[in-house]
Amino acid sequence: MAVFTKLKKKQLILFLNSFNIKKIIKFKEVNQGTENSTFFINTENKKFVLTLFEQGEYKDLVFFIDLLKFLYSHCFPVAVPLKDKNNIRIKKLSGKNALLFPKLYGNHPKKPNIEQCSIIGKTLGKLHSISKYFKLKKQNLRDLNWIILNYYKVISFLNKTDQKLMFNQIYLLKNLVKNLKIPQGILHGDLFRDNTLFYGNNICGLIDFYNGCTGNLLFDLAILINDWCSDKYGKIIEYKYKAILKNYIIERPFTKQELYIWPKMLCLTALRYWISRLLVINIFPGYQKLIPKEPKKYRDILISRCNKHLPSLN
Repeated sequence: MAVFTKLKKKQLILFLNSFNIKKIIKFKEVNQGTENSTFFINTENKKFVLTLFEQGEYKDLVFFIDLLKFLYSHCFPVAVPLKDKNNIRIKKLSGKNALLFPKLYGNHPKKPNIEQCSIIGKTLGKLHSISKYFKLKKQNLRDLNWIILNYYKVISFLNKTDQKLMFNQIYLLKNLVKNLKIPQGILHGDLFRDNTLFYGNNICGLIDFYNGCTGNLLFDLAILINDWCSDKYGKIIEYKYKAILKNYIIERPFTKQELYIWPKMLCLTALRYWISRLLVINIFPGYQKLIPKEPKKYRDILISRCNKHLPSLN
């Protein structure tokens, strides 16, 4: 979530009128993230989230909406974009595609406890388990091919030690993943702690499905593990790791090949976020008005995953 397109209150009033929503009490920009412009809107009796899409195509939003409708129909805690008076969900605002959501309750778990880790593991396992029933497909745009392409854009900004680390990992993963055949399905694509909402130990929301796609299910789980289970040095926090995986596997057990590839999938997703953060800082100056996320964190996670054996699940 972020703000690249500024809005005036008059624009918002006209936009919300098309949904029969009146009397804005307060609206504010949400200055986090790197891709879309997001606003929180309070009216007399309801709260909303407005997202303006700075990039991406209309067909991608159709996939995204159908995915949210599918998950909602299976009792997942997601918000489906609202329809206006003419039964339209995807609107235009300030020249951008826009969606309006009811605001979900809850807070992001900054330091998730073991109960919250267990719940998010079970929730993602259920999501992946039912993904076979969702018929639409969308390519994962942040896979190994993306990593290789963007490696060449960031390599010159690294010292020699980090250059060697990145090159060696790409070479290893390219050969390992080339003919990989493991279960595929729906991916959230970015299930960080700040894309979940909890009230106490109860999960209230899964948000920001804008990276939703079809891909290797382990890729999604590895993104979750690296964010939820890493200490400040990038090392695995064992009790969180075990809580997530044990509850995930109850819903969707690993195949033999997934067990084999799992440690390297953690390396792959760490590499993906190391590169994406380097791109934001060094290549995309338009994002510099935001507070950039530190690339070093994911370099440290990558080093930890390369060098350490993972905790046993026994």
